[in-house]
Amino acid sequence: MLSRSLAHARENARQVRDQITTEMWERLNILYLRVTESSAERTFDRQHAAFLHEVIADLHLFKGAADATMSHGEGWRFLMLGVYIERAQLIARLLRAAFGDGAVPTGDHVTLMNVLRMGCALEPYLRTYTAEIEPKHILEFLLFDEDFPRSIRFATARIEESMADIASHVAFGGRGRPERLAGRLSSRLEFTDLEELEANGAAVLLASVVADCGRIHEALYQTFVAYPLEMRLPA
Repeated sequence: MLSRSLAHARENARQVRDQITTEMWERLNILYLRVTESSAERTFDRQHAAFLHEVIADLHLFKGAADATMSHGEGWRFLMLGVYIERAQLIARLLRAAFGDGAVPTGDHVTLMNVLRMGCALEPYLRTYTAEIEPKHILEFLLFDEDFPRSIRFATARIEESMADIASHVAFGGRGRPERLAGRLSSRLEFTDLEELEANGAAVLLASVVADCGRIHEALYQTFVAYPLEMRLPA
């Protein structure tokens, strides 16, 4: 699955090679070769944790290369849309698996710490809540924190911002469907609080985040990729 995803990413990058920077292309190829080289499977079998840690580090480096070297125009905004749509979905799925049915006991600190690690959130969480690791606080942090870049609220706010920037340069004839969906999702995260979440359960909200991100992705595809050609031809 990982190698296949990277192969698709590399092919997509090859098709838009003139739009991305050399640093991004090189970093993506380094990651692709790390995962697909002949010794990769043996390395993974011997030291899977270290292997995956290096893959994650390479992904962070690719994101850093994109931020630091790519012009922050329309292409970069679409890239950020993809990053934050995927991030919101992944964190929602992580929290849904961990807390959606209340399966994680409050005292299971090892599991709770692993949830934070999978969200790259352990150290930022501890700076906020010190050593008090509780499901309630993890949900609050990864769902609603405005400043942590891997929280769902942070991601949905960036989705709305990027979509608004793109929409400002495109003639929708009013707010387009992708922009409306992005605004609705961001507002839901902004105005839902922990008390409401505790009363209604996290599973419904998390499922709606995953579904809404899927709808935004589909609306973006229909609006910017699969639109009828006559819509862009001069009359």
